[in-house]
Amino acid sequence: MSTGVEVVTGIAELRRRCDAARASGGRVGLVPTMGALHAGHRSLVRAAAARDDLVVVSVFVNPIQFGPQEDLAAYPRDLAGDVRVASEAGAHVVFAPAVEEMYPGGPPRTTVHVAGLTARLCGAHRPGHFDGVTTVVTKLCAIVGACRAYFGRKDFQQLRVVEQLVADLNLPVEVVGRPLVREPDGLALSSRNAYLSVEERTAARVLSRALFDAAARLEEGVRDADELLGAVRRHLACEPAVRPEYVELVDVDRLEPLTAVDGSTPMVLALAAHVGRARLIDNLVVDWDAGRPRCDLGVRVGPSGELQRVAPGPAS
Repeated sequence: MSTGVEVVTGIAELRRRCDAARASGGRVGLVPTMGALHAGHRSLVRAAAARDDLVVVSVFVNPIQFGPQEDLAAYPRDLAGDVRVASEAGAHVVFAPAVEEMYPGGPPRTTVHVAGLTARLCGAHRPGHFDGVTTVVTKLCAIVGACRAYFGRKDFQQLRVVEQLVADLNLPVEVVGRPLVREPDGLALSSRNAYLSVEERTAARVLSRALFDAAARLEEGVRDADELLGAVRRHLACEPAVRPEYVELVDVDRLEPLTAVDGSTPMVLALAAHVGRARLIDNLVVDWDAGRPRCDLGVRVGPSGELQRVAPGPAS
């Protein structure tokens, strides 16, 4: 299959390609993924292709970020499909190393930990998960070298953790956060959506409906944190197939819980829930302009595959 993209499996070869691109005056863009690429990943690759001369998409299901009872073995894998999506979106290289290439001696003795930011939200429910994320991201940055690295805002906590990691370790990396991408009906795109049955897929829409409603309430003037959180929880409680894990309102910088909405502090209303065997996350990011909320619900895939900004209001 001719795709116009090179599949690289070795660290030394990827380093060579990235060093050569920079030596000739080019800029490298990195899109780290665990594969099963969807329209959200495609948007990251396209953003990199618009700015960078060599676009590298890593496809690596990282074992050290999965807990003992999590879905490592079942995680969807489709390298041929990933190569096709990456190529169509403008990537030049797909880096698809074996586990033995990334961790030749087994699980690494050296791991990277970002304190504080990893203790809450998903970190509180997935012990060790973010140490696995930060370790593999550090390795990828060390392999690729100076670059822009693109991450989606669907996992807002992961984005903040990576930003802090890069700042604290002075890595030669510019972290680029890109909008959360939703299905036409509002459900946040996730590789784990493939786990959902038809009935579960319908039930999962309540996650985005709850956040769309919260955004509408903010636009209408609601400023009570308990009222916002309570409204989201009531939405989730209406779907028996949905098992909420957390619903939290935190500031965007330190991810500390907020007890009040003051009309000036940028914040994230984040949630996680289990639907069938899928663990799904979603969020609403809120900034302020002279006391008026600017609610960021991301973008949704339009009828022709284009991305359309999502406005607060009832989910379709």
